[in-house]
Amino acid sequence: MIPPETDWLTDASVQTVCRAIAAEGAPVYMVGGCVRDAVLRLSGSDVDMATPARPQEVTRLAEAAGLKVVPTGIDHGTVTVVVDGTGFEVTTFRKDVQTDGRRAVVAFSEDIAEDARRRDFTLNALYATPQGQIVDPLGGLPDCLARRIRFIENADDRIREDYLRILRFFRFHAWYADAAKDFDADTLHAIASNASGLETLSAERVGQEVRRLLAAPDPVPALATMQQAGVVQRILPGADLRLIGPAVHLEAELGLTPDWLLRLAALGDAEAAGRLRLSRKQAAALEDMQRALGEMMPVREVAYRYGYEMARRILILRAALSGEGCDRDALDPLKDAAAARLPVSAKDFMPGLSGKALGAHLARLEARWIASDFRLTREELMTGT
Repeated sequence: MIPPETDWLTDASVQTVCRAIAAEGAPVYMVGGCVRDAVLRLSGSDVDMATPARPQEVTRLAEAAGLKVVPTGIDHGTVTVVVDGTGFEVTTFRKDVQTDGRRAVVAFSEDIAEDARRRDFTLNALYATPQGQIVDPLGGLPDCLARRIRFIENADDRIREDYLRILRFFRFHAWYADAAKDFDADTLHAIASNASGLETLSAERVGQEVRRLLAAPDPVPALATMQQAGVVQRILPGADLRLIGPAVHLEAELGLTPDWLLRLAALGDAEAAGRLRLSRKQAAALEDMQRALGEMMPVREVAYRYGYEMARRILILRAALSGEGCDRDALDPLKDAAAARLPVSAKDFMPGLSGKALGAHLARLEARWIASDFRLTREELMTGT
């Protein structure tokens, strides 16, 4: 049974959707991440549902219960049922008809085992009734309880159906696997044999998986194994793993939430923004980190010019690079510097100065003020003392 404290067991909206779909006898199940996480007593996964009922039937039943239905992926068997502003994806059981390593042609099915075989790992092929009874068509529950990441049936076949599953394997290992367990040698052989297939994937799909991997509490063992299997070289050929371990350790020492963009900067691939199709904001932040790290600008000045978040990242990257530690006492001065404001302004020197002369004078005063560690007062700057 699902642990009784699991949120969706008592969530009124979830149960409303389930009652609507089951009104005429069609079974409905929670599936995937929400079941896996409930078994592991984790929280946070979206609640997804599966049923043998066809999309049109799900739509009819939900609307008959007064619920809004959005045909978000109806061609692939998915509709979203909305209750009190929250949407729940309901997908008809499916089976693969044809795959090409990037996408699949599917057909509807009434067999829960066929639906389960479409999934990637055994711990993701778990279902549960609205009352919390676990349905395990492929025997994945022991793997889930053991925190073992295992491809469904044949690893080589599952990978060739969708090469993104290589990256998903390492991401799931970083998030869910028992850290004491080694990677399975046969699985790594299948991954290494198919690593070239990663080059057929879109940058958006690869980038999404890499971001999720880097956001794990400790992605270092997964990254190291990815490099051994020839995966890192395919997706980030300019990456160097030497700084990622110290950077992750320093984040933990400082009690900080994992920062995937900082960790990406630690990998040092100059082309990462394009390879992973980062947003403009993310690409700019990555460029700022690389530039500030290379210029060796004092970290308090980084905080003043670029803000606390950037300074915190540079502090960690420099400490990782130097092999030196840092503690939480180093963070407060960065917050103070980020909040500092030059105590003089252009109007203090007008109309005597203007244009380039005014700008140059303010730049000199700002440089003096920063060199004083932001201590010089307005009067001292104005009088030159």
